[in-house]
Amino acid sequence: MKRIQYHRYGGPEVMRLEDFDLAAPAVGEVAVKVRFAAVNPIDWKLRAGQMKIVTGKTFPRGMGMDLAGTVTAIGAGVTRFTVGDAVFGLARFKETGALGQAVLAKESALARKPDAVSFEDAACLGTPGATAWNGLVDRARLTAGQSVFINGCAGAVGEAAVQIARARGARIWGSCSADDLDRARRLGVEQAFDYRTTDLSRTGQRFDVVYDTAATMTTSQGLGLLRKDGVYLDLNPSPGKFIGALFNRRFKPIVCTPRAEILDALALTAQAGNLRLPIAQTVPLSEAIALITALEAGRKLRGKGLVAMD
Repeated sequence: MKRIQYHRYGGPEVMRLEDFDLAAPAVGEVAVKVRFAAVNPIDWKLRAGQMKIVTGKTFPRGMGMDLAGTVTAIGAGVTRFTVGDAVFGLARFKETGALGQAVLAKESALARKPDAVSFEDAACLGTPGATAWNGLVDRARLTAGQSVFINGCAGAVGEAAVQIARARGARIWGSCSADDLDRARRLGVEQAFDYRTTDLSRTGQRFDVVYDTAATMTTSQGLGLLRKDGVYLDLNPSPGKFIGALFNRRFKPIVCTPRAEILDALALTAQAGNLRLPIAQTVPLSEAIALITALEAGRKLRGKGLVAMD
């Protein structure tokens, strides 16, 4: 089997497409034959060593978090899946490895793929969907009739957040680039603004929830758009921000934390036709390193970059 992996932390030059042997799934783990994997910024951030305090110094390390495929083996104690099940979700954070022909994942980080959802579409849901859910549902407790502002509403997490908020009956405003304004409105954003030309503080609108999915707002900007009891969700956490959140209940840093019930809810939402992320480009595994390198260098896609394993 082959996967994209690296033998030291570093830039794009350390990535290699190499043979590897997949270990047997341990307790609570599932082995998956990957059909498609989606590329996310977290992939190259982990490879660059930005989280090496967590990921450690064991090499080689695989790349990739989000996947869809078929269960080939289960570890002891696994009850949610059996061999042959079609699934989607996330690889183990510390080891990753979704950008390969097979991967291990925690049982709690997978869900059954609905029949009505393709493997391609399912592969895109994991990190963006879970991150959007962590903010809007887990932390903000968004309910029908509330208003939400999504900064970066045309990005992957932003689009997932728009669709989840819409499915929960919220009113949605947002910001994105001028080229994406029409797409944002089609998704359900009532008022979409060009982030380059709009001073949001002057619109006069205040919101129950502000979600900075683009990670470009300052804390003061986000808090300034809130109603009295509103919640500001920050997708660019730091130790200082977590400390600050202890003293300000309206400020909540967000870290992607997938759980079985979240992924099951994403599956149901997608099955109902209320959650789908656009796919901009699909490449074979042999061309994935080039795609990742281009995206890391700043290439913009109007949707997800996808890697096909077959």
